[in-house]
Amino acid sequence: MVFTDIFIKRPILSLVVSLLILLIGFKAATSLPIRQYPKLSNTVVTVTTSYPGASPELMQGFITTPIEQAVASAEGVDYITSTSVQGTSTIQVYVRLNFDPNQALTEVLAKVNSVKYLIPKESNDPVITKSTGQTTAVMYIGFASDELGGSAISDYLTRVIQPILSTVDGVASADILGGQTFAMRLWLDPARMAGRGVTAADVAAAIQANNYQAAAGQTKGYFIVSNVTTNSDLSDVQSFKRMVVKSKNGGLVRMEDIATVELAAQSNDSSVAMNGQHAIFIGVQATPQGNPLTIVKGVRALFPEIERSLPPTLKMKVAYDSTKFIQSSIDEVEKRSAKP
Repeated sequence: MVFTDIFIKRPILSLVVSLLILLIGFKAATSLPIRQYPKLSNTVVTVTTSYPGASPELMQGFITTPIEQAVASAEGVDYITSTSVQGTSTIQVYVRLNFDPNQALTEVLAKVNSVKYLIPKESNDPVITKSTGQTTAVMYIGFASDELGGSAISDYLTRVIQPILSTVDGVASADILGGQTFAMRLWLDPARMAGRGVTAADVAAAIQANNYQAAAGQTKGYFIVSNVTTNSDLSDVQSFKRMVVKSKNGGLVRMEDIATVELAAQSNDSSVAMNGQHAIFIGVQATPQGNPLTIVKGVRALFPEIERSLPPTLKMKVAYDSTKFIQSSIDEVEKRSAKP
């Protein structure tokens, strides 16, 4: 008597077992996650420290090296990479596969705080961010314009488009790539400075003295309390131009006398292009549990609303969509399964 004889002699049992196998298979097929790659807890903790004006050598010796040495002893670290460029130190801590991301972030944060006293006081505090999941976004959307600069496009995407995309269910973040931040740039003229007896230290001191945030407080009477607001910061090009840098022999030396002032990009060290045209991209990152097909479908449903809100000269185009490969793979499986 072989195992199959049981099902031959008992057809009802055979039918029940067959239906049970079909139900289990259907349940497994409907609950199967749809992803381009297997789900892995792949975590990268990034430590970014800025020190405006510092050379790459200074960043490497006084900021990158102390932080890197401290973070290397954190639990769960697989390997570390770092870059030191003009004014910026970036350390990427790659955590061991499937190690708890929150514990890794806590470990790195504690190690960075333990060496903060070693880095220059003039530098900004280290910014620590964590990214877990896929290393590439499920969709990249490019924005380009013939008239708007990179800073203007980045500002618009940050204020308007980024919040809209972040509302889609399953979207972990909408990251701006190649963005440029607005900054007030002062191009000092050495010849004009020498002619008026002004040094770079005088300019730095004038900026610190005339551009700061202050809380003036309140004035209180018997029946009325009034908040006092002071204009202690400079917010436009004209204000910077008229700023007094130095007083000499009864005369005033203003910023416009020794420098060219403009509102432009904070940095031009990198540039991103799409079809040969300068562009800014938004990468749509999915949550670890998110279904890329559902996420991209939700993002595309917002395209009409986004296109209506864009300035006339700003154009939008999908540069990469990972769901095309996923959908083609699903279609191929269905086609193969339907064949006898």
